[in-house]
Amino acid sequence: MKVIIIGCTHAGLVAAQEILSTHPETQLTIYERNNNFSFSTDGIFLSLNKQVKKLENVFVSSPDKIRKLGAVVRENHTVLRVDMERHQVRAVDMKKGKVLVDHYDKLIITTGANVRLPAIAGIDNRRVLLCKNYLQAKNVYEMTKANRRIAIVGAGYAGVELAESLAQNGNEVQLFQAQKRVLNNYFDPESADLAVKLLQKHGVTVHLNTHVKEFADAGATTIRVTTESGQFVEEMAIVCTGFIPNTKLFTGQLKMERHGALILNEYLQTSHPDVYAAGDCTAVYFNPLKQTIYAPFGTNAVRQGLLVARNVFGNCEPYMGTQSTSVLPLFGYHFATTGLTLETAKRAGLNALRADYKGIWRPPYMPKTDPVTVSLVYNRDNRKILGLQLHSKQDITQAVNTVSLAIQNNNTIDDLALVDMFFQPNFSRPFNYLNLVAQNAVTQERKHGFGQPRYTHLY
Repeated sequence: MKVIIIGCTHAGLVAAQEILSTHPETQLTIYERNNNFSFSTDGIFLSLNKQVKKLENVFVSSPDKIRKLGAVVRENHTVLRVDMERHQVRAVDMKKGKVLVDHYDKLIITTGANVRLPAIAGIDNRRVLLCKNYLQAKNVYEMTKANRRIAIVGAGYAGVELAESLAQNGNEVQLFQAQKRVLNNYFDPESADLAVKLLQKHGVTVHLNTHVKEFADAGATTIRVTTESGQFVEEMAIVCTGFIPNTKLFTGQLKMERHGALILNEYLQTSHPDVYAAGDCTAVYFNPLKQTIYAPFGTNAVRQGLLVARNVFGNCEPYMGTQSTSVLPLFGYHFATTGLTLETAKRAGLNALRADYKGIWRPPYMPKTDPVTVSLVYNRDNRKILGLQLHSKQDITQAVNTVSLAIQNNNTIDDLALVDMFFQPNFSRPFNYLNLVAQNAVTQERKHGFGQPRYTHLY
């Protein structure tokens, strides 16, 4: 069978490796417009704060490594058109200018995403940078070394992590966020407020509820950032306003949702039976809401990449969905989240409530025990867990993986309140902090007159 992969992103790379290891007889061809494979965007933060020696160290693989596995790799090739009825791909070699036509039996689309550009005048200014692929990240790395005063537009994960890295390097950072909180899609207000305090403590000026209206030259080496509340003269600006699926090539041929993400069935098959897709160009099934959303996370991409490589030979393994589980290290603190916050749950129309635990993570007689703050969101109608957020100086981030599984399996607050977890004074208390926050949720419901527990294995 002949399989073509368009885009060697994280999803595309995993798909290629799985196909070549399990079906080595497959004729596999990969088209990639860059000369590198699967660059991790986290590399810019890791290199700026010197956790990795150089940006190039974060490449997951290379064209030559995939060739050695048996694939035909066409890097520096841009796909111009896909004729899905004829099973043809038309591409151009960007170095030689040569156009070629290739055929496939099955097509895998892993084209990833691009930075979503907000409607800001002057966004194409030479001192306004984006940060998604390797070349963009390299440009950011080099320019931030040469310039001190930097504006960052957008305070999601990328904007906040970039602000931290630059502040640690001594840059003067202005962080602009159009929403009322940073990290507003991922964390509850308490965690978001702590993140702002940490940023401010380390010299980052945070502007909330502030829309950037215009970028314009302020001199030969400076740029003016105009907002509704004032003007700021900086040396460069970096736009971190989220991502948009890279799917324009398939408009009119495949079904897409409102963001332009490809709509898939449970086997990651598009609206065309011989075309599959994975990664940031697709919509994913979000278990807490029981519906598809656009959530461009690398964790979703690699899991989809593995499954699409299996299903392309015959639909055999359904995608189990996501909880959008993620973590953020920030100035010595560890933030983690999975599922819904109380705000996002209520916005979705759910009868949700939140229970909190603020305490220590191991017994008080131990020499050091940092406080932890844990917030558990649940559905009052059926007591099912919807989400969890936590933060602490202690690295307890693995706890969200436990709750991610609980959401995946439709577990209730009663399950989590009493589920078996180990006790050893170096690592935990007799009741783990996850047990304790769930017990607080159970107590909260009992006070409201709803004391009957519901255990997953009983219904």
